[in-house]
Amino acid sequence: MNSRLHTRLQSYPLWVTLTLLLTVSASIAWIHTTYSAAIPFTLLAVYALYQQIRLHRQYARKVLFLLDAIENNDYNIRFNEHNIPGNDRLIHHALNRMAQILGQVKNETAQREKYYELILNCVNTGIVVLNSRGDIYQKNNEALHLLGMEVLTHISQLTRIDAQLPELFYRCRPGDKLQTTFTNERGTVNLSVRVSGITIREESLRIVALNDINHELDEKEIDSWMRLTRVLTHEIMNSVTPITSLSDTLLTLTEGKDEIHQGLQTISNTGKGLLSFVENYRRFTHIPTPVPTLFYVKGFINRMVQLARHRFPDTCTDFHINICPDDLILHADEHLIAQVMTNLLTNALQALGNQKDGHISIHAYCDENEAVLIEVSDNGPAIPPEVAEHIFIPFFTTKENGSGIGLSISRQIMRLSGGSLTYVPGKETLFVLRFD
Repeated sequence: MNSRLHTRLQSYPLWVTLTLLLTVSASIAWIHTTYSAAIPFTLLAVYALYQQIRLHRQYARKVLFLLDAIENNDYNIRFNEHNIPGNDRLIHHALNRMAQILGQVKNETAQREKYYELILNCVNTGIVVLNSRGDIYQKNNEALHLLGMEVLTHISQLTRIDAQLPELFYRCRPGDKLQTTFTNERGTVNLSVRVSGITIREESLRIVALNDINHELDEKEIDSWMRLTRVLTHEIMNSVTPITSLSDTLLTLTEGKDEIHQGLQTISNTGKGLLSFVENYRRFTHIPTPVPTLFYVKGFINRMVQLARHRFPDTCTDFHINICPDDLILHADEHLIAQVMTNLLTNALQALGNQKDGHISIHAYCDENEAVLIEVSDNGPAIPPEVAEHIFIPFFTTKENGSGIGLSISRQIMRLSGGSLTYVPGKETLFVLRFD
């Protein structure tokens, strides 16, 4: 059998046609009892049917091989399209084309999922997608941050944070609006919980949205105080400035008239003092826009400590500094963060006073989410709980000559810098600066 004939005989449609012709011929011969022709035609029909089944199984094995490869995420499989019979070449080309299309669909799906994941991690709302068994299908970084978890694959893991949290997630249903409170290393966390539902591949899933109520309230409170302060400072400045200016003019006209001169002098001094007082509060609403740069935390902390020692030369307080790693780098506005550190160190030194065993600890490190944290603590008198609730409220102070805006400005700076400033109650007074 020459190669051309062999190539033609390998054609699947040829064997189908030949099988039909031989079957018809054998049937006619058997009907007419022409046994000498019927038996050969029958044997040839059986052989043709065998070849047809063999080719069918051969193609079926190739298709199954392709499906197994795709099931194992192997989209690089290729069938030979050269130096083979024409029909096989068409089959191989079709299988290669199928593998290529499925590979493109797989890549596009993976890229789309990555795109959605990036979008999900950019929102400030925590998102958790789970099924009725508590398996976590999806979650974003904000959800892990709010819950204080590094890994979350099943809601039973939430028992490490609070024993009531898994029950809350099990019990919630689409349309529910709930609130929950728990305590982790960041302190007391108040979350609002909103639940919606979706069905994917005939499975009902719940989408749980988490928001930090405290953070939202803090931002609204700061915005309210800023608007109020702008109005007050504007009105007071407009009223007091002309009085001060007029009293200065009248002072030049009443020289020698002691009583009038002294009265005007009092008015002038009081007005200037009031203007200085209002100007001090105006700073709260005019924090410049941060201009972030890269700088080493160790050198920055050392400079802040030296400045604090210079401002309080008589202090006997010890400073304990721990920077990990030693070359830790921060991306923020160094001048504005220096103002925050100055406020915290000043408050700590004033609280310690002349305490003999007083010490201030500064610990800077990078957590598992690559956020930089700076912890400032002292062993001075603890802040009473009733006072701690108000320490970030503008103009609130327990100091006799305090302005009450230091911590408010510090929190506002951290907020504008994309970070946070929190107070952590405990045996020592601890403030945490977090840069995400």
